[in-house]
Amino acid sequence: MLFKAARRFTPGSARRGLRSLLRGGALALGCAVFPLAAWSDQAHPQGQWLVPLVDSAVSSAASAVAAPWRVWWAPVEATPSSPSPVALRPAVLLFHGCGGALARDGRLSQRLRTHIQLLHAQGWHVAALDALTLRGETELCTQRTGTRRVTQLDRRTDALQATQWLARQPGVDEHRLAWMGWSNGGSTVLAASNLRHPQVAAQAEWLQQRLRGVVAYYPGCEAEARRGYQPVTDALLLLGLADDWTPAEACQPLAADRVQVHAWPDAVHGFDGTAPVVLRRDVPNGRHPGQGVHVGANAPARAASREVWQAFLQRVLAPSPVD
Repeated sequence: MLFKAARRFTPGSARRGLRSLLRGGALALGCAVFPLAAWSDQAHPQGQWLVPLVDSAVSSAASAVAAPWRVWWAPVEATPSSPSPVALRPAVLLFHGCGGALARDGRLSQRLRTHIQLLHAQGWHVAALDALTLRGETELCTQRTGTRRVTQLDRRTDALQATQWLARQPGVDEHRLAWMGWSNGGSTVLAASNLRHPQVAAQAEWLQQRLRGVVAYYPGCEAEARRGYQPVTDALLLLGLADDWTPAEACQPLAADRVQVHAWPDAVHGFDGTAPVVLRRDVPNGRHPGQGVHVGANAPARAASREVWQAFLQRVLAPSPVD
């Protein structure tokens, strides 16, 4: 497969960035996706922003267009004791919540940076998908459910496209991939791994050969519970029993042979963070619409949930006997 060299540029508006990408003149065949451009970012020097090309869904093989999303690509770097990669490594794709991938200062969010470091410590490559910036959005939390300008269909499509991209990156073992998402990103993880969506079922064989497991922190589960959750791979749900934004009781019935569910008492939405619990009155959704939702850390639940997902990913991403 052929593609022209990537173009590197400094941050600008999404519109100028997309025009620059399209002028770069890259080629992709079929559903292939390739890194096309990168921004510098001082928040986490071990990575870079990339905007892949994706198939525009028309018949011409040369119809690739810049994705409406971008990805922070943070491969495991060589160490002094191991100056060059000796083997292909697993890779984990991260999905932000409704607050987006960026902090208020425009840098990668603390949650994503923390998890990149934790996953790197396991020896795994990491990519974090930003579904909002190139669509002109900064957050979805204050937008009422059903009126959000970036939909779950958008995010599900992004997830499937980005996984194809991730599987093709140098140094990645394409048969040992995983997803991890928070809140709205956790809902994305569930939707994009649910075989009851025709879009997912159409890629079932490809996903089953590559996607080893998915992790969802406090997702909204109502939609997939109504549809029926038939996971394409092993799934892990991490919930707070005091969550009044995405209540745990909607997720707990999803527990099954391939779906592990863990929940912690007194833990509210965002319990794996470090900020104190606050009432967000600007959020119109949740158990009591219009009354706000509680968000904040619970140290015991954070520590326990971290142990659970690390053990889960170590298991599912371990080399198989035939690897």
